[in-house]
Amino acid sequence: MDDDLGLSDRESDEGSEEALTPAELINKLEEAWLNEKFAPELLETKSEIVECVMEQLNHMEQNLHRAQPGDLKISFHHMEIERIRYMLSSYLRGRLVKIEKYFPHILDKEKTRAEGEPPHLSPEEFAFAKEYMTNTETLLKGLALRHMPPNLQSVDLLKSVPKPNLDSFVFLSVKEEQKSILVEPETDEQSEYAIDMEVGSQHLIRYRTIAPLVASGAVKLI
Repeated sequence: MDDDLGLSDRESDEGSEEALTPAELINKLEEAWLNEKFAPELLETKSEIVECVMEQLNHMEQNLHRAQPGDLKISFHHMEIERIRYMLSSYLRGRLVKIEKYFPHILDKEKTRAEGEPPHLSPEEFAFAKEYMTNTETLLKGLALRHMPPNLQSVDLLKSVPKPNLDSFVFLSVKEEQKSILVEPETDEQSEYAIDMEVGSQHLIRYRTIAPLVASGAVKLI
């Protein structure tokens, strides 16, 4: 169907070393969408994938306008466009929900990010998070804090806003074989527990344990 839509193989970004076919690009979007949907924390931004998918959508819509009226393929192509558009909007909307929910921690993590470490926020998301934090502080001061005693007229949002629950459990599918993944550390009550993960196997496991594997792409959330 991708070929019928007039999509061609091209790099997802001018600086990218990996050329993606349209099908591979959509698969990457779907994986990023599901990972973001099921992860308790905000994941690394996939802005390059988002930009490339938007370009592909524009290209697909232009080809539809050039299609012959009455062509049966048009309805299938419309459905594919809507499917891709849904994944893209759901992905972006889910990230905004997390930013609104955990904004102090996300901004703090972004500001303390080591040089060379990939950002978790796109420039647009970073601007949104900063504005959201400023508006929240202004609202709190206007509605409540200015009416309180001087020693109570400040609030530490990092302490007041809950952190993402990294100890929540998630389902995952293994893309790359993993050996001796530490599931539970050794404690006074139990010994250390580690497992091997075979390609294609599925597991229910604490997110904190496999967060680095999600980031590296070795596993995907389902």
